[in-house]
Amino acid sequence: MSTLPPCPKCRSEFTYEDGPMLVCPECAHEWAAGEAADAGEKMIKDSNGNPLADGDTVTVIKDLKVKGSSLVVKRGTKVKNIRLTDGDHDIDCKIDGIGAMGLKSEFVKKA
Repeated sequence: MSTLPPCPKCRSEFTYEDGPMLVCPECAHEWAAGEAADAGEKMIKDSNGNPLADGDTVTVIKDLKVKGSSLVVKRGTKVKNIRLTDGDHDIDCKIDGIGAMGLKSEFVKKA
């Protein structure tokens, strides 16, 4: 039995050591042997580096044009009850007067 931790990305148990690194042969993910086991999950952070979570309230730090519309999300707009997602836009939310939309975490700060 191997005492090496499973791959944090795909949870494969067939990891092996390559010098100071651990390698997964199934997904080719490499990580340091001392990293936390939960390091495979992507931590979404705001523009100041604060970690975000589902249900947080954030403030927009820059005027953002809404694609396909003449509307603009103004700087300082508070967005409540965000949902974190994977993909290009990290945050799904509803903005009063505009509706449901996706935001990038680099354009918000935690309120």
